[in-house]
Amino acid sequence: MGNELHSLSDLFQKRLFRIPDYQRGYAWKHEQLADFWEDLLNLHEDRYHYTGLLSLKAVNRNDTVTWQDDKWLVDERGFKPFHVVDGQQRLTTFSILMYEIVAFVKGLHDNQHKTDENIFLGSMSLSLEDIKDQYILLKRKPEKIVTTYLFGYETDNPSADYLKYEIFNEPFGGTVFETYYTKNLKYAKLFFAENLVAMYESSGIDGIEQLYKKMTLRLMFNLHEIEDDYDVFVAFETMNNRGKRLTNLELLKNRLIYLTTLFDDVQIDKTDKEQLRKNINDAWKEVYYQLGRNQNAPLSDDDFLRAHWITYFRYSRKAGDDYIRFLLGKFSAKNVFEKHTITQVAEQSEIVSDFEHDEDENGPDAQPEVEMVLTSKLAPKEISDYVNSLKSLARYWYYSFFPYDSAFANDEKVWIDKLNRIGIGYFRPLVVAALATEETTTSAERVNLFKAIERFIFVLFRVGSFQSSYQSSVYYNKSRDVLSDNASLVSIASDLEATVDDNMTGAITNFIVRTNRRFDSGEGFYGWRDLRYFLYEYEYDLAVKYKREKVDRDSFTKVEKDKVTIEHILPQTPTEYWRNVFIAFDEHQVKQLSASLGNLLLLLKSVNSSLQNNSFPDKKTPSGERPGYVNGSHSEIEVSKNQDWTVQNILNRGMHLLAFMETRWRLKLTDEEKSALLHIPMVNDSRDVPQ
Repeated sequence: MGNELHSLSDLFQKRLFRIPDYQRGYAWKHEQLADFWEDLLNLHEDRYHYTGLLSLKAVNRNDTVTWQDDKWLVDERGFKPFHVVDGQQRLTTFSILMYEIVAFVKGLHDNQHKTDENIFLGSMSLSLEDIKDQYILLKRKPEKIVTTYLFGYETDNPSADYLKYEIFNEPFGGTVFETYYTKNLKYAKLFFAENLVAMYESSGIDGIEQLYKKMTLRLMFNLHEIEDDYDVFVAFETMNNRGKRLTNLELLKNRLIYLTTLFDDVQIDKTDKEQLRKNINDAWKEVYYQLGRNQNAPLSDDDFLRAHWITYFRYSRKAGDDYIRFLLGKFSAKNVFEKHTITQVAEQSEIVSDFEHDEDENGPDAQPEVEMVLTSKLAPKEISDYVNSLKSLARYWYYSFFPYDSAFANDEKVWIDKLNRIGIGYFRPLVVAALATEETTTSAERVNLFKAIERFIFVLFRVGSFQSSYQSSVYYNKSRDVLSDNASLVSIASDLEATVDDNMTGAITNFIVRTNRRFDSGEGFYGWRDLRYFLYEYEYDLAVKYKREKVDRDSFTKVEKDKVTIEHILPQTPTEYWRNVFIAFDEHQVKQLSASLGNLLLLLKSVNSSLQNNSFPDKKTPSGERPGYVNGSHSEIEVSKNQDWTVQNILNRGMHLLAFMETRWRLKLTDEEKSALLHIPMVNDSRDVPQ
């Protein structure tokens, strides 16, 4: 590595930059973009700024055949092709900003009817066409049909088309798939577009010109060209761990591609080796597509990788937090180079003869000929099988979060949605494995499993407050058993049901103890964090009964205003009206009544909370246009059928809701346990209570 520093202008002298397949995508977000922009703004126009190391690996001309239309620059114009090993985040950012500068200047009112060669950046003699030719793209003359971008991704990367068609706005792009990384590209484009507008408004075209000069002439790199005999994959892994760390999924992709280069020709021939590398790229392309499929809620790649590891390898609690170490140990160069001996019977050639031979011609003690073969502990097929499994599970992982985007039966979607709302926890790998058996299991079998999982979670975790890791090892391994066809969905569902039944007494005891604590703190049932889920399930049951859904399921995953809320019918701070209704009870008892389960009501919209301390008749049917219980959720309508709201109503509704809990989740509550949970013994203490 030399000590000489290179500007961006120097770097783009007859070099063609490509992001290789083992690289991650564009990972910079707002924080990194803002820092980069601030560095440019604060850089004095007469000073230099050290930008860091840029590591490049020269690509042999014979290896550019997959570069398709880009190869002409190498063959005809003498450009030297490079893979970017370290520095792609910065180069990508420079390229996006450069394009946005050109697009902004071209879009100015005075330039709208001019061609690129007739538009100049401020006082500079460089035209927009000159800038594009040096930093963005070149067109093959004379027809200019072939376009080559000086910086980009190899063609099998999903970001390649996105960069060209969505970021550089090349026309006629067709369908472009978005991923987690393309979302970052889009954000960077919008970030620079907005900041260039602000700069122009404050500093005019001179500000844009100074920005261009600082970026191309004052930002300096150390340039390091990696030699052919250098281990480029290990270099990439090491370099990227210095800065914004690779995710485990990114790290594993690089490792697997690296391993394909280590197998000798005896283990795998050139054609199969190329196909294996393509399979790895295709698998990661599918994984990142699924993870970024919902742009408003991208999924964690490390969560997916860990869940797949659970379903593919035998899980143990000891290794539960060390999955990436396991994977990198399994898929390591050591396991390629470390050989072990296998014995195989040498193939016996069948002798063609017109004569018959005795069966014992070779003698009674003749032994078959054997040969000893040395082979890697890690076979190419193991990598192939692993990446194919990773690819096949990616879409089921997505559907486990967003079931309504799938083509599964409606019942399956409903129950997966319930699992997400209640908190699916460590059961997601099992749900994903079940979905992946769609060709060999029935929808009814899968729904039966989802119901059993939901009951397990509600009774043991939400009611019983068992530790969140209870039985996790068992059901992690069940997910692997499902995919390896060693356990049926029916048997797992039965096991879940039996586990709940065996722990029912302990769960109910815990529920009562914790409910007592919540009443002691003054919150009562309102402090039960799963009250929202429970009341929604009651509302859903009413909706099924009346064949009309009135509450959006998505509302129950939100806590913002204008979403579904929980109201105390008897207010926590009662007005004179309410004090008169409950005149027989002291302040502490009124608070207990207010916090009891039967007094808590699911409201369709938080605007109903404007009713607050109003009288019960006014809450049912308020004056004016305000909505009341009579036109709210099914639960509100049900409450509105009561003429008044008294202690007996609170008790009756509480008992009714607990009866629903018993039926819905098959709990077994005694009358004493129900009374203990409702926490309002004063209702039946024979005092003179207004009814």
